[in-house]
Amino acid sequence: MTTIRYFAYGSNMLSSRLRARCPSAQPIGPAQVASHRLVFSKPSQDGSGKATLAPATGSEFSIFGVMFEIDRRDMTALDKAEERGTGYNRLDQFAVRCLTRQENLHNTTYIACNPVDNLKPYDWYLALVIAGAQENGLDDTYIRDLLETPRTPDPQPDRPGRCAALKALNEAGYADEMDVLTGAKIRR
Repeated sequence: MTTIRYFAYGSNMLSSRLRARCPSAQPIGPAQVASHRLVFSKPSQDGSGKATLAPATGSEFSIFGVMFEIDRRDMTALDKAEERGTGYNRLDQFAVRCLTRQENLHNTTYIACNPVDNLKPYDWYLALVIAGAQENGLDDTYIRDLLETPRTPDPQPDRPGRCAALKALNEAGYADEMDVLTGAKIRR
């Protein structure tokens, strides 16, 4: 089995979400990228904003995420889920600091092709991101910042994307998106 390292920083940080797309995904551990910030400016087909990375100047800007090891055969499914080439561009040599190994490693990740300002994530999507950050023990301050991200309720509660998100959240031990967004499970 040939594997690749994948850096997730959005909804794919939640292992149940990523494994629905890539069954072979195994977490390596928390990671950090300097000189970037997390924004929700990738326009989704549902009208909401999805996570992407944006370059940022200054040492105070960095984002956290999770490194995974994935069987190369699962990359086709991940490329499809990320709408490679139209939704996100895939970068195969993206430098990430692995916090468990304390070393910089190259990973595959995805960055929005055509970001748009002033988008908001749906509440269920943001809940996936926060649940993934919590599951992987990311920095509490980072999680609190995520909890303060402006979001909007999905006007279509039976949307297939929301149903899939709720399934992933249930598998991770959450009742629904509000169980995550209230911050009830954050470490204090």
